Amino acid sequence: MPLSSKTVEKLRILADAAKYDASCASSGSTKRNSIGGSGVGSIEGMGICHAYAPDGRCISLLKVLLTNYCMFDCAYCVNRVSSNVERASFTPREVADLTLDFYKRNYIEGLFLSSGIIRSPDHTMEQIVEAARILREEHDFRGYLHLKTIPEADPTLIEAAGRHADRVSINIELPSVRSLEALAPEKSRPGIEGAMAKVRAQIDGAKDEAKSAARAGHKAASKLFAPGGQSTQMIVGADAETDAQVIETAASLYGRHKLRRVYYSAYSPIPDAKAGLPVDAPPLVREHRLYQADWLTRFYGFEASEVASTLKGGMLDLDLDPKTVWALQNRGFFPLDINMADREALLRVPGLGEKGVEKILAARSKGVLRYADLTRLAASVKRVAPFVVTPDWRPGGLLDQESLEMRFKPKPRQADLFGAAA
Repeated sequence: MPLSSKTVEKLRILADAAKYDASCASSGSTKRNSIGGSGVGSIEGMGICHAYAPDGRCISLLKVLLTNYCMFDCAYCVNRVSSNVERASFTPREVADLTLDFYKRNYIEGLFLSSGIIRSPDHTMEQIVEAARILREEHDFRGYLHLKTIPEADPTLIEAAGRHADRVSINIELPSVRSLEALAPEKSRPGIEGAMAKVRAQIDGAKDEAKSAARAGHKAASKLFAPGGQSTQMIVGADAETDAQVIETAASLYGRHKLRRVYYSAYSPIPDAKAGLPVDAPPLVREHRLYQADWLTRFYGFEASEVASTLKGGMLDLDLDPKTVWALQNRGFFPLDINMADREALLRVPGLGEKGVEKILAARSKGVLRYADLTRLAASVKRVAPFVVTPDWRPGGLLDQESLEMRFKPKPRQADLFGAAA
């Protein structure tokens, strides 16, 4: 049965309003802009986005707000109470029905549900939980659920959300307390982190309970609390905070709250913006570089302080990825013997990712690797070659600073050479 025109119109508004929340989606999929946009907030249309399940599968989610009405007046948010935007609301049952309809059509494998704050944080959280309850208990929905939780809401409501959801998220919003106080005075950093700490405790407690039951030979009494963990989002470029501050905040959140992901969302200029907000969006490559820096600390063995130490003026290099910048500033660490270096050292070689390193380790266990072997094991021999040695290869002058910078910095486009706008 086709969707009614009223439902389609509400979906258009509420899927578009959800596109600014990056905490369930892959980065850099489309250019986001709040001014003059009329497209649905998704990668593929109708509010569908890609996310990763706890087991690593890439899945499609219906990404939508329960409502874009909001009683808060966060300066950077297009849905703030003082914003002159088109408004709409779904009931919890409408969200559940829409999810089931899309799921049965094989459009999606789950739901990401967030909302503006209506009436009160508790009322809004009750509505989000009710949509999840309908799906799980009335329809035995086994698909993926990611629920945005509201830190100001009663902890029992957040607990209820975690019982239904595969993953929950609480947005930190901005990198510093100072920025949050200036741009979102109705929100509290201690309150946000307090809610994160409680969620972490509930996740850890449910896992401990399941392990104890397994050791005793019993089945766990209930489904794990948010088995996919919790995530958060920081808006980048709405304030004057540097990348160093963003990286420091992310490292602190990972350490204290065991977050699964910190997502970064480039600030999108909004209509009727308040005084003091940027007129232009930051370059999306800044968001991309932050994700790369985040990856280094989560999977490549870098300390956040190591990444921060390479920054100039507190900002990541927009021309070079942060691993290459670190390598250029630590040339004494290289070149590495491709046949002798351990996994941790190889992960610091520009051009080598986790898969490439595993291939090298597996291949060299069967025999000595030569330069020609790198052409099939590394995604980019050009990037790897200046930093490694093999029995038949030494980088020589390639480790010279000027040579390396010329090799890795992007080449100017022809129009740029003549001073013309490209």
